[in-house]
Amino acid sequence: MAKETGRKLVASNKKARHDYHIDDTFEAGIVLTGTEVKALRAGRASLIDGFASVDRGEAWLEGVHIPEYTEGTWTNHAPRRKRKLLLHKHEIEELAMESQAKGRTIIPLSLYFVDGRAKVEIALARGKKEYDKRQTLREKQENREAQAAMSLRRQR
Repeated sequence: MAKETGRKLVASNKKARHDYHIDDTFEAGIVLTGTEVKALRAGRASLIDGFASVDRGEAWLEGVHIPEYTEGTWTNHAPRRKRKLLLHKHEIEELAMESQAKGRTIIPLSLYFVDGRAKVEIALARGKKEYDKRQTLREKQENREAQAAMSLRRQR
């Protein structure tokens, strides 16, 4: 059996980039049980309500929903349990220091497999105000219209 290579995306948090200003990103390993890995390989997970915290020198991922494995037995996992993140000590210290600042939080952006190992991309983020969200949507719409006009012009 050949070993898996490359990156396979399982879940992404598209709403995070809409609701937050992303300041810095980190790639972390994640401690999972066997049924969690099988559920992820089936492509099932939700990062919508997820966040990360630092507690006593360890980073934890909370609120991420990995549904129970359908073929699992009594050994199945709890869908929203706390999961330990695997980061270097200096990264954990930086996250702890930065998340203490007013208005800063740690959110998961995506969950994926790299060469068969489960990874999560987390970000240090600041919440956007409502007018920031409207401004971002306006800029996206203007860029879309400009691209459409350019492609229409190229076709002539």
